[in-house]
Amino acid sequence: MVDLVIGTQWGDEGKGKLIDLLAGNYDIIARANGGANAGHSVKFKDKSFAFHLIPSGVFSEKAQVVIGHGTVLHLETLEQELNDLEKEGISVTGRLFISDRAHITTDLHKEIDGAQEELKAGQKVGTTKRGIGPTYADKMNRIGLRMYDLLEPELFEEKLRLLFNWHKKTLNIELNADEYLAKYQKLAEKLKPFIADTAYFLNKSLKEGKTVLVEGAHGVMLDIDHGTYPFVTSSNVISANMATGLGLPPQAIKDAFGIVKAYTTRVGSGPFPTELTDALGDQIREAGGEYGTTTGRPRRCGWFDAMVVKYAVMLCGLTAINLTKLDVLDKLETVKFAVGYSHNGKKLDCIPASLKVLEEVEVEYLEMPGWQQSTAACRKFADLPQAAQDYVKKLEELVECPIRWIGVGPKREETVVR
Repeated sequence: MVDLVIGTQWGDEGKGKLIDLLAGNYDIIARANGGANAGHSVKFKDKSFAFHLIPSGVFSEKAQVVIGHGTVLHLETLEQELNDLEKEGISVTGRLFISDRAHITTDLHKEIDGAQEELKAGQKVGTTKRGIGPTYADKMNRIGLRMYDLLEPELFEEKLRLLFNWHKKTLNIELNADEYLAKYQKLAEKLKPFIADTAYFLNKSLKEGKTVLVEGAHGVMLDIDHGTYPFVTSSNVISANMATGLGLPPQAIKDAFGIVKAYTTRVGSGPFPTELTDALGDQIREAGGEYGTTTGRPRRCGWFDAMVVKYAVMLCGLTAINLTKLDVLDKLETVKFAVGYSHNGKKLDCIPASLKVLEEVEVEYLEMPGWQQSTAACRKFADLPQAAQDYVKKLEELVECPIRWIGVGPKREETVVR
């Protein structure tokens, strides 16, 4: 049995909290896509932790954790996360498995990322400049470095020099290969015990009856194919790719849980039909602490968009939703959400491929009374103010997927379970 946790908007929906909440029910927690541009925030023992590569389910000490080959790994970030866990007395020895086929992000990739973003001038994507896109590009160009290469020093040196020479010729970017070799020799010694054939490990574990929770990165609207291209990430985000990024058969997937923020945010450039650019948007940002986990950038905030979430439900086959940050709306007199788009007088059925159209859509809103009281202490659906219950039920109706969990605060226990 394999279950998935998937972001349904533009990322930052709060996936880490649900993963942390559910992790104790699974034998294995796995990561299938993205790189250090993703950031999952988790509260553990009154401390906040930000993970970029290690699955946030690592706090379930009985669980094994897997980083699949669909991810790309900045080894220095990975080492830092391991060190942070060690400082908290959390051991991953014998329970962390990193795919030998996962590709490596170097600082060269980060430099390329920044340089390419500058070349785009007025069409900047808003990348985190963590080198993710260039790493995936090298993977497709078949010149990339893989984790397995760390196990064969001579092969690694040969491939590293080839990679650096390639980019020196094509982009006139150069780093000291000898300096990198010395650094990676040290990193290889630390990471060797964790490198494994994770596809084999996962499939063998399923045959043994073990359960897997897959931790998605980013959100559906950032999917390289289905998102607001080119203002997207460099990997596929939807549920089908979770199987691809881990080497699992699609039929192994049982449930797909969508993480949905009670409003909408996005970081970086690109169309955002329900964006609030006024004081109310600022109020929601401050109440929700809407600043990027990876970059610290302020997130753009707007009303809930049922068109976006319904699109994610369709693409991912979602079976249940975790609505997060309902408490951020506690003080509002009224709450609004988008229920439809039209363009040039024509009603749209779905999210258009054309960014020009998406930027020009007329948004149809529904407005409901706010509840204007704290939901932080609520643990049962009946505990929520009636107006908050009505809001949740209406969202559920619009996106055509049951809402099973409702977040009313950042801590694990601050969750309403229906």
